[in-house]
Amino acid sequence: MKNGFKNARKKVACEAANLLYSGIEKEYKQAKLKAAKTFGVNFLPTNLEVALELDKMAEEKEGKARQERLIYMRKDALKLMKILKEYSPLLIGSVWRGTIDCESDIDIVVRHDDPGSIINILKQNSVKIAQAEWVSVTKKGKEKRSFHILVECPAKEKAEIKVISPEEANRKEKCEIYGDEITGLHIKELEMLLRRNASQRFVPF
Repeated sequence: MKNGFKNARKKVACEAANLLYSGIEKEYKQAKLKAAKTFGVNFLPTNLEVALELDKMAEEKEGKARQERLIYMRKDALKLMKILKEYSPLLIGSVWRGTIDCESDIDIVVRHDDPGSIINILKQNSVKIAQAEWVSVTKKGKEKRSFHILVECPAKEKAEIKVISPEEANRKEKCEIYGDEITGLHIKELEMLLRRNASQRFVPF
């Protein structure tokens, strides 16, 4: 009975990972719900279980090219961060973690009270802006707003720049997938990483 439940849970996690990898779903929660419905079960795997299956899937399908793309994406991230160096840019997400897949983009957080200034700086540096909008997220009953700027890097990789207030930037945030604190990489840390071990992973195990 225990093995049967374990196997069923793994199937749901694999299906959720497949939905995320193929781009059918963008969020873990929706991918898990759809996967559970597919198998007719009323339980959900954890985000970590899905992340592990997604990581395994990306490695099997992309192989060496995955590592090479990670390095290119980290180099692109550094170029963007240098453009925004006055606003304490921080690389987070799968490019920081080293767990990218084919649907991954670059995630950068900057501190500023005026998103318009960030847009102007990007335009002055010929960065192609695809979209810019306010995004609201409710966590534990509290609504958080941040300004998101989607841009296209020279190598055609996509990047999302999240603009938050300087006050909010001082708050520690816990990762909803891995359960650890989101520390990310600042410019100097990323430069050092690219010199010493460009494909290093940052996962808590």
